[in-house]
Amino acid sequence: QVQLVESGGGLVQSGGSLRLSCAASGIIFSLNDMGWYRQVPGKQRELVAAVTIGGITNYADSVKGRFTISRDNAKNTVHLQMNSLKPEDTAVYYCNSHYMHDGRDYWGQGTQVTVSS
Repeated sequence: QVQLVESGGGLVQSGGSLRLSCAASGIIFSLNDMGWYRQVPGKQRELVAAVTIGGITNYADSVKGRFTISRDNAKNTVHLQMNSLKPEDTAVYYCNSHYMHDGRDYWGQGTQVTVSS
């Protein structure tokens, strides 16, 4: 059974920091691209950051220079360090795994991030 379990969300003031973590089980973590997405009510889920199995990272323009994604294959964990948070970063953040060989995607249950102004 595949599980992606996010943690680390919460309420923070504008300019603050949070670190999200996603612990994966039931997948061969090292063979999956990993990503963080976010969604606000009424809008589509959007990519925030991703890291490939080779360690190549990709960021949404809105978070470049503020967020950092990293993966720890030994612990089957992916992190998202979020600095200089803004109210517009408020959303539910979801962890995603993507197995490139068959295109299979899995999602976590989401963690709420709220940035107050």
